[in-house]
Amino acid sequence: MTSTPARPTAKKCETMADVRREIDRLDRELVLLMAERLRYIEEAAKVKQDRNRVRDEDRIEDVVAKVLAESDKVGLAREVAEPVWRLLIERSIAHEYVRFDAEKSAAE
Repeated sequence: MTSTPARPTAKKCETMADVRREIDRLDRELVLLMAERLRYIEEAAKVKQDRNRVRDEDRIEDVVAKVLAESDKVGLAREVAEPVWRLLIERSIAHEYVRFDAEKSAAE
C-alpha cells in the first residue's frame, strides 16, 4: 500500500530575506535531484543500441502524465508543472543524443 504524499507547506516567513533563503535552499535540493536524474539519462545513452530510440514520444507523454498526477496530489499547479517538465524532458533528450553519439563514437 502506497501512501499519498503530504501537501508541502512553507515555513512562516517574516521577511523577503527569509523567503529567499528558503527558496535558495530548495533550489540547491532541486539541483541535486536534477543532477541525479541526468545521470540516469546518461545511463540510458549507454544502454540504448539505436539512436532512433533516444526520443520516445510514448515515454514523454507517460512521464508528463505521471508528473501531472503527482502534481495534483501535492498541489503543484499544472500550468507550472507541465511546461517545466516538458522543457526538462527536451533538454534531457538533447543531452542524451550528445552522450549517445559520444558513447558510440568511443566504441568504434
